[in-house]
Amino acid sequence: MRLEWEIAKRGWRRYAAYPLATVAGMFTNTIFGFLQAYILLAVYRHRTNVGGYDSHDTLTYVWLVQALLMTVYAFGWQELALRVRDGSITSDLSRPLNPQRYWLAFDLGRAPYHFVFRGIAPFVVGALVFRLHYPNPIDGVVFLVSVLLAVVASLGFRFLYNLTAFWVLDVRGVMMVALTISLFFSGMIMPLTFFPTWLRDLARALPFASFLQTPVDVWLGQYHAWEVGLQLLWAAVLLALGQVVLRRATQRVVVQGG
Repeated sequence: MRLEWEIAKRGWRRYAAYPLATVAGMFTNTIFGFLQAYILLAVYRHRTNVGGYDSHDTLTYVWLVQALLMTVYAFGWQELALRVRDGSITSDLSRPLNPQRYWLAFDLGRAPYHFVFRGIAPFVVGALVFRLHYPNPIDGVVFLVSVLLAVVASLGFRFLYNLTAFWVLDVRGVMMVALTISLFFSGMIMPLTFFPTWLRDLARALPFASFLQTPVDVWLGQYHAWEVGLQLLWAAVLLALGQVVLRRATQRVVVQGG
């Protein structure tokens, strides 16, 4: 584990090196939190409950999502794809370390930094303005486990769509499609509880709910143990698929003079 620990520390240090970017990110998350909060509050003008969420549940959802957006890196990550494009992947593959193992360790160092320094402040601002819900001690511990699984599952998905760079010249189109689908079905746009029943059930069965919706439901105490188990299952499946695709992709690598 020493190797993973050292890589994780480098993941933390890379983002800690740009404190002004972190401050700008906190400000952006806070502003978007207020915008989304007041838009969703309008839904409760003529009703008190939507899909099991009352207005305070929904406000808690808004500020938790803003806290977790960068923790799970919900938006585009293309470092691996860029390394494939410029040929740096050849040096990665020559090392006695699986690229997926490297990026997972790196991400597990990056995620705590974003959770602490970019996620907590917007949530605190939201808590000062609105009445939010808080978990009991047991749910709080399960929430931390759920966030960890969300980061792993998210990395597994991001690793997969980055690997398409082995087959396409420009990965941006694939990335935009992947992001559109994942953001919609993860609960980032709106809570999955707001969806029609058939669409909500479909969304919860897909891996994307593991990124944001499940941790939020755990925080609110509105979850079943199988949902956290499903997070674990999807994290394992996505990582396994990444290994399969990586092995297939490496068959396409040709190093001139190597």
